[in-house]
Order: sequence, then structure tokens, then C-alpha cells
Amino acid sequence: MSGRKLKILVACVAAVAVVGWRMPSLRGQYNRLSPHETSSAVIDGAHIDITYGRPSMRGRKIFGSLVPYGIVWMPGADLATVLRTSAPLQFNNFKLPAGSYSLYTRPGEQTWTLIINSTTGQFHTQYPADRDLVKLPMTIEKLKTPVEKLTITAVPRQAGGGSLQLEWETTRVSVPFAVLR
Repeated sequence: MSGRKLKILVACVAAVAVVGWRMPSLRGQYNRLSPHETSSAVIDGAHIDITYGRPSMRGRKIFGSLVPYGIVWMPGADLATVLRTSAPLQFNNFKLPAGSYSLYTRPGEQTWTLIINSTTGQFHTQYPADRDLVKLPMTIEKLKTPVEKLTITAVPRQAGGGSLQLEWETTRVSVPFAVLR
């Protein structure tokens, strides 16, 4: 192969690589094993969105195995799980201003903790503990029917306010909140 043909071939391969890198579908952004989703709710006038990577069980044991007990875990995959709220929320005695926050948890067999962190945009395995705003105890429920895909939602409560809720495998954990005005 002549030097000129080799240069053309190298240029074509480089162009395909650059185009492939810039096109999300060629990098697997639209065919992720854990597609990103946003769950949205309006609770007492507050717009609450939770954006997260949504992994599936795919026959795996999740809690106590894939997700070990006693270690901080960001529920989701890829980028940080983000809670956005248009109004201040009150969790127990803690007031969370309107804004965007990362959600982490510390799962356990008997107790779970929700951790709200001020950093957003990081990869889900990066945990800036020095940016934690609050650690909240969560209520644990056993589900009779397994939930195949991780599901994180804000759900309204009959008495007012809402609850942040995570379901996966046969576990549901939640923490209540009130909307402040």
C-alpha cells in the first residue's frame, strides 16, 4: 500500500472513531443495561423529580449480595441519582431548600439510612461524604412480589406531604417529608 493510501485509510479510521465517539447511540447511551429515567410528582404544589439509572435484577440477588449491607450505596447506575425539588422539603427536623441534590443510602438487614448530599453530576461510585447534608432513618417493608427494576419515586401521603420511596427485589424503603411554603 502506498504512503498516500495509508494516510487516507488512517484518516478515514480516525474520522469514524471521532464520529462514533460523538454519536451517543454508538457509545451505547441509548442501549444501556440501566437506562436513565426520571420519575416526577407534584406533591402539595412542589414539583419533585428523581433522575437515576435504573438497573434490573436479571436473576441476581440484590441486597446483601450485589449491594452489600452496611456500605454507602448510591441507588442507580452511571451518573449520580439526583433529587430536584421546586419547594423546600422538611424531613423530620431537617429543612431541605429547593434545589438539586444527590441521594445515597446505607442499606442494612434491619435498618436503612437515606443520605442527602449537596454534590450533583458525579459518577455513582464517587461519594463525597464531606458534602452530606443529612442522614435519615428509612422505614423498611418486605414486598411479596419482587420488583425487577430499581424504582425510586416521590409519592403523596393521604395526610399531606409525601414520601421518598425506593423499591427493588423484595424491599421497599421510604422516608416521609412535608412540603414547606
